[in-house]
Amino acid sequence: MSLLVITAADVSRIASSIDHSRLENLMAFVFHTLSSGSGFDAPLRKSINMSQHETLFMPARVQALGTSIKVVSIPRDPVNQGGLPASTLVLDEGTGGVRAIVNARQLTALRTAAGALLATRLLLSIPRPTTFLAFGAGKQIEAHVDLHLRAYSTIKTCTIVNKSNNQRLFDLLTRLKSAHPTVTFQSLILKEDLPRLEQATRAANIICTATSSKEPLFDAKWVSPGTHVNLIGSYTREMAEVSSDLLYQAGKIVVDSREACASEAGELIKARLSKEDIVEIGTLVQFDNNSPDTDYKKVHRLCDEVTKAGKITIFKSVGVGLQDVAIANMVVNLAGEIGTRVDSYD
Repeated sequence: MSLLVITAADVSRIASSIDHSRLENLMAFVFHTLSSGSGFDAPLRKSINMSQHETLFMPARVQALGTSIKVVSIPRDPVNQGGLPASTLVLDEGTGGVRAIVNARQLTALRTAAGALLATRLLLSIPRPTTFLAFGAGKQIEAHVDLHLRAYSTIKTCTIVNKSNNQRLFDLLTRLKSAHPTVTFQSLILKEDLPRLEQATRAANIICTATSSKEPLFDAKWVSPGTHVNLIGSYTREMAEVSSDLLYQAGKIVVDSREACASEAGELIKARLSKEDIVEIGTLVQFDNNSPDTDYKKVHRLCDEVTKAGKITIFKSVGVGLQDVAIANMVVNLAGEIGTRVDSYD
């Protein structure tokens, strides 16, 4: 049996060929499966301590999609945070052996962005958005900006806000300008360009945040009615990219997983939201025959309840293991001749 090895460069080639609507539909099925409470197995993650890292092992299976184990190593030195080493093992459903090993850095950003795009599609009340505002300059923001610009040809202006004017920001803008030549890009430095940041925030139809901030990135009063906000960055109780006031403006908050966000989403924990204020995105979609091969259908009644609950809409994602299963299996299935095959065992 041969083992397929898919590098970061291979992932980029494969991902660029996947239509944004296909990614959106995949995440809709994942979230729908999660909210249904059946058709999947997602044990608690396990960790071991290495000399320089804490390594996390996250196995999961979606009955209709496949089985995988994601391995992520978190550096102990806070200075050494230039991207987390991550790989995903995709298992063969027939033999039980390892079918492929995939570089998971970009996969994580891609699946998270696809989930956020789904939320934007379901909740944004502005039919033809023209302005996009993003906070951060890492792979997550690159994936979020790229997918949203591919999905919404009406977006003509994109502002990237970063904590410093560094090489990573310059490289990100260079790649985005090359990929989307019809869009006007500008950058702002957090805490240095407050008047321009206020202007950009008030003008934004869609806002995405993907930072590790522990304090609000912008004033809640700056966000205009009808704006949709995707919150991606926080994953601990201490982190909070926006204030509680912004959450209260939405009335109801849509999340990827109510259970995960209750323990990991700092903004939601600080706001002390009730269970009735939290809506899982998986309940807002449905599938014919629960098949991933069909297109998702929007549950209009429930989506309307969310959009009418406040002045803005918010989606909060901390990420769930079922997303990793789905995106890794899709990439492996679409690899074709891309990647390196290694004779592993008979």
